[in-house]
Amino acid sequence: MIRRKILTTLLLVAVVLSAGYAGLAIAADSGDPGSRLDPLVTKSFVEQYVEKYVKEALNTAPSSDFQWRIKTVAAGQVFTGGAGTEFIVRSGNAVIVDPVGSGIPDLTAGTNGGNGHPAAHDHLFLVPRADGRGIRAQSSVIIMYRGGGTQ
Repeated sequence: MIRRKILTTLLLVAVVLSAGYAGLAIAADSGDPGSRLDPLVTKSFVEQYVEKYVKEALNTAPSSDFQWRIKTVAAGQVFTGGAGTEFIVRSGNAVIVDPVGSGIPDLTAGTNGGNGHPAAHDHLFLVPRADGRGIRAQSSVIIMYRGGGTQ
């Protein structure tokens, strides 16, 4: 009886060891280094790969929506920003136009300007949505803006 237990145990150990050895042999034959099955790559390969995309990005001209533009807004005229439009009042006097009552964030001061509040010079304002928010020029105003904007 004891001999049978020992024989069964030895047979079970032999099966487990054979299965483990077969698994290692299969894993070792999973492909050549650098192949699709074993994607080990060198530093130079990564640098060449990344350099290609960096050059493409540098040679691509940025969209005109991301370039700063200069605009003169005549007295009484309204400049309405599109969603995500940023603008800076450089000269003249302007007040905030806010038909929805949510205000326009003044990112420089960390405040929110409501309808009729003066737009401070050299402060960066952000129009969050294309819902009619912008500025009304009280005198001739020069602004810098990027993003969509209408007058």
